[in-house]
Amino acid sequence: MSRFVFIYRAAGRGQSGLDLPAEQLDAINQEWLAWSQRVGDRMVDFGNPLASGTRVTPESESPSSSDVVGYTIVEADDLEAALDLARDHPHLKTPGDCTIDVQEAQPVPGT
Repeated sequence: MSRFVFIYRAAGRGQSGLDLPAEQLDAINQEWLAWSQRVGDRMVDFGNPLASGTRVTPESESPSSSDVVGYTIVEADDLEAALDLARDHPHLKTPGDCTIDVQEAQPVPGT
């Protein structure tokens, strides 16, 4: 079984987060919880929303302009199984041109 990182993106949202009425946020949260229950024991790390990032380069640090807004780590037999988990993810129904990058976590040699 391999581990896959779901990287949640929301174009244009930046660091402001999701500005919706409380009832709509609650409904979205309920969809996320239902999705995580469907994933079950394949969930490695539910993850967290991300905000207020800082980009570090060898020369400086500056506020991040990334559209990455969160992550989740799951286990799946292969990429297709991971994609099946992503296809019905509630993030894709969230306002704000939301997408998910699915990346396989590679083992580090010698660890």
